[in-house]
Amino acid sequence: MRNGPPPSGPAILDSHCHAWRRWPYQPPVPDEESRGTIEQLLYEMDGNGVSQALVVCAAIDLNPDNLAYVASAREQHPGRLHVVADLDCTWSTTYHAPGSADRLRALDDRHELAGFTHYFRELNDGWLLSDEAEALFAVAGERRLVASLAVGPSWQADLRQIARRHPDVPVLCHHLGDLRPGDAGGLDEVLASAAVPNIYVKASGFHYASARGWDAPWPDALEMLGRIYDAYGPSRLCWGSDFPASKRFCTFRQSLEAVRSHCPFLTPDDLRQVLGGTLRAVLTGAGAVS
Repeated sequence: MRNGPPPSGPAILDSHCHAWRRWPYQPPVPDEESRGTIEQLLYEMDGNGVSQALVVCAAIDLNPDNLAYVASAREQHPGRLHVVADLDCTWSTTYHAPGSADRLRALDDRHELAGFTHYFRELNDGWLLSDEAEALFAVAGERRLVASLAVGPSWQADLRQIARRHPDVPVLCHHLGDLRPGDAGGLDEVLASAAVPNIYVKASGFHYASARGWDAPWPDALEMLGRIYDAYGPSRLCWGSDFPASKRFCTFRQSLEAVRSHCPFLTPDDLRQVLGGTLRAVLTGAGAVS
């Protein structure tokens, strides 16, 4: 496959993408064994000048081996991919079951992770305030792992508490903090989390936050991003493509240009941070890059 060096220019890092051996979404597609693969991801990265990507594993549908698949690809393409393990996500039988800290240790021992991801259900069951969550974050801090969390507004107050107790764990909130169209109260919760220095927000998944997911570049979602930028600043925002899940709404290029070309509040220096500098700093602190 084509995997030459990315085009010259400021380094761009993708903070949120996926890759699957088989396409996991419905309805069925005619090319399920190629549409969302590592090869497709690298093709888009190369074509758009993206040097590295944080690959968020998700063992969904026909992909129970997603973590092993992505970890193997990292070895084949050194320096390009950083592995974030699927840990006890909503589709898992171990969702909020005892032993998450031990499971994280075992995954890190086996796959040398950059971090872990956990997808929370919409309803807050109080788990982030539990001893289980405390032990998990302690392991993440000991092992210098990033916490990449699909954590919506109902969880943000609890997230602030545990993040304050573990300032050495960078917390990357997916997709504008999992905001949904017109959720003013939810936006307030995400903005409040800016008071905790180790909480970051991914400038990604705009189609989920827009009332018209097909309407790139999603002006209503970018308006929310502007509010988040005012609260967090560029050093705690990082762009993500959400590829290939985003293919149902836009191209890889459109997900990039939404930030690069359609956010007038971002200065050139801001863009260097949001498009790569922020994530590079996070990964450097985690020991994933030198």
